[in-house]
Amino acid sequence: MVTRKGLLPDKYTFPFALNSCAALCELRIGKLVHQHSVCFGCGSDLFVNAALVDMYAKCGEVETARLVFDEMPVRDLVSWTSMISGYAHSGYNGETLEFFDMMRESGVSPNRVGLLSGLLACGNLGALRKGEWFHGHAIRTGFEHDILVTTALIDTYTKCGNLASARRKFDESEGKDVVCWSSMIASYGTHGDVREALGLFDKMVGLGWRPNHVTFTCVLSACSHAGLLDEGKMYFEMMTKEFGLEPRLNNYACMVDLLGRSGRLSEAQRLIEEMPLKPDVGVWGSLLGACRIHGDLDLAEKIADRVFELDPFHGGYHVLLSNIYAAKSRWHEVEKIRKMMIGRGANKTPGFSLVEFNSAVHKFGVGDRSNPRSDEIYSKLEELGVAMKRLGHIPSTDFVLHDIEEEAKEEALLFHSEKLAVAFGLISTRPGTTIRVTKNLRICGDCHNAIKLISKIEERTIIVRDMHRFHHFKGGECSCRDYW
Repeated sequence: MVTRKGLLPDKYTFPFALNSCAALCELRIGKLVHQHSVCFGCGSDLFVNAALVDMYAKCGEVETARLVFDEMPVRDLVSWTSMISGYAHSGYNGETLEFFDMMRESGVSPNRVGLLSGLLACGNLGALRKGEWFHGHAIRTGFEHDILVTTALIDTYTKCGNLASARRKFDESEGKDVVCWSSMIASYGTHGDVREALGLFDKMVGLGWRPNHVTFTCVLSACSHAGLLDEGKMYFEMMTKEFGLEPRLNNYACMVDLLGRSGRLSEAQRLIEEMPLKPDVGVWGSLLGACRIHGDLDLAEKIADRVFELDPFHGGYHVLLSNIYAAKSRWHEVEKIRKMMIGRGANKTPGFSLVEFNSAVHKFGVGDRSNPRSDEIYSKLEELGVAMKRLGHIPSTDFVLHDIEEEAKEEALLFHSEKLAVAFGLISTRPGTTIRVTKNLRICGDCHNAIKLISKIEERTIIVRDMHRFHHFKGGECSCRDYW
């Protein structure tokens, strides 16, 4: 490896080259630079290694970044931060928090990037107590008033189900920008408090802030969660008429979702066909989700063809169509979808639920018995099952997507991951303690109905965050008013 002027690269050259590869996500070239750095005797240099960790992490090769990191004789702030950030943005949330603690124990003080990565991981895990610790750390290290940290704290508290703390942090901030405003609007929207979301938008505009496309995505999403069709149409038109913003794909996807949830499937389809942009899989996917809500199999089959044409490997859309077939007891088609997924290599994302207790996050899958207190958890669920039946609860077996006997369906429903997480929370905390559960997929209809009753039986507030929104269960009711 010789430059055009005949100069040889050295330990100062390689970090610059690796930084460029990281910025452009050029993994192939980055690996070549890595090889040359070893050939030219720079493989053990601190700055070269730190740049390698950063390059591999930013290119999504977190395991390779970890190998380089583990071989470093000395680790500086840059290498620690790159590793933590790489884990956080690749979805390794537990590892992110573990590495953050390891960095502090090694005597290295985290910078803003490390703090932001930790907050991101806390939000993804729903780890409220750990998030509160990061908030305290931000105060102690002087990052509390940094606008990026402020916005990250709002997002973390929101994702952990503590909307009051998110709003308090928002109100305390003196340097709000449009991202911070949009984040708080989105927070109210995902928690189902659409009036606060729209009121905050009006206040933002009244104070002279100019909303952007992301702001309108948050507003339209809030309208969709609450079924405010007329308001949603008004804000969609406002984008162009008052602020000169041409809607982008995310804005159209929100409008399709709003129309679809409201039962206006034909209007949603017409909007897609007439939009000036080429619809992506997210736009068509919103309409496919609406078909599931309203049981429109004929339209679903047509839309699924468009979706699979754009993204044949997305397991979630295959499962969505399979769910629609299963609800109609079309088991032959369900089996065809399953075989199609295998043939295409489209994997179904396993469902799981998380619940925090004593600053540790506990994970549950369907029928999971790995928790040391499994016997108590299952006993509690059986006890709740009896109590719910006394209140007239009949398990909604339509949500079991297999052709099995009715009794087996009821048993399968009882041990869904969100119910296991709730039961663990009930046996682990004092009476009256709020239970917060994070579900990686959409909460199933039977679990939604059951947790409403559990909140009444146990006299608890139970907050469940699924992949779309929050459900606040209290006294036998849910904040979504069964519109989800």
